[in-house]
Amino acid sequence: MHVTPLAADSGPPLFQWKWVDRNADAIVQRLVEHISLTGAALGIGLVVSIGLAVLSLRFRWSYPVILGTAGALYVIPSLGAFAVLVPFFGLTFVSAMIPLATYTLLILIRNIVTGVDQVPNEVREAAVGMGYTRGRLLWQIELPLALPVVIAGLRVAAVTTIGLVTVTSMLGLGGLGYFIRAGIQTATPNPTMIIVGVVLSVALAVAVDLVLWLSERVLAPWSRKVRAR
Repeated sequence: MHVTPLAADSGPPLFQWKWVDRNADAIVQRLVEHISLTGAALGIGLVVSIGLAVLSLRFRWSYPVILGTAGALYVIPSLGAFAVLVPFFGLTFVSAMIPLATYTLLILIRNIVTGVDQVPNEVREAAVGMGYTRGRLLWQIELPLALPVVIAGLRVAAVTTIGLVTVTSMLGLGGLGYFIRAGIQTATPNPTMIIVGVVLSVALAVAVDLVLWLSERVLAPWSRKVRAR
């Protein structure tokens, strides 16, 4: 979508609401792109992390290997990861999604395993005494009780991913980072575009974190009582 540049003059104000009004559609489009990329990365990362966490819980020897591999992937610079993938997949959704989802694995796997490990042994023993199989115990008892720790990890992963999605704009893959890049690269730097990109990215991170925090309070109300003791 076309974005109208600011008119150059001798002393433009730091922020122009008229520019925001003229480009409201473009702002909404970039915000939706940012949310879509973040949501897809978190969804893929969570599914993969649950699978790897279950594998780690079933075969404890694999946990250090899985966590070490996720840690190695986590420290790869984001721009470097994107640059490696672009020659294979082009400037596509896949090129953005692989690194974004990969960066969530370390946080989510560690929190899922930690949350399950923190389930009291007496709870497990009571469930086994009631006839729960190992699979039922994991999916119906351990993972639900681990939900507060899992959501805590998801909050960290979400905020991190929102920040990383800004980097995808360097590859022309959309998101609010487009305004930051465009504002810097114009012949005359456009502070309004930069402010819009930065402020909306921060606001989105705060909003998503708040939604996940409220979700924890709704889905795991017992966690508040435990912390209150």
